[in-house]
Amino acid sequence: MMLVQATWQDQQTFRMIPVSSECPYVECIFDPGTKVFVIISKIKRVSLQMLPKLDEYGHAATGSKGRKEERHKVEVFQEFYIEHTSAIKDLVELFAVNAKAFDYNQYLAEEAPVKKAK
Repeated sequence: MMLVQATWQDQQTFRMIPVSSECPYVECIFDPGTKVFVIISKIKRVSLQMLPKLDEYGHAATGSKGRKEERHKVEVFQEFYIEHTSAIKDLVELFAVNAKAFDYNQYLAEEAPVKKAK
C-alpha cells in the first residue's frame, strides 16, 4: 500500500491505497477527529440495512409518516478500527511502501491544549 495525503471531513489526514491487486485491503484512512485508523478489507460479509422503499418508477416511496423503508441484505466489506497510536504506526510501517518518506506522524500527533488567558 502507498501513503497519500487526503482530506476527511474538512481536515487534512492520510490514507493508504493499494498498489497491487494482491493487497488484502481496499483502503485505509486515518480519521483525525477521532484519532481512529479505519481499515477496509477485501473480506465481504452480509449486513442488514434499512433502505428506502422504491415505487414502480424507482423513486423513494412516501407515506403518511414520511419516507418508507424496508430491510435489505447488503454485501459490504469488513472494516477494522485501530485506536492505539502504536498499533497504527506498526500497521503503517508493515504495509506502506513509502512509510519512511511520508510524514504520517504529523497527523497522529495530539493537538496541544489551548491555554486560557487570565
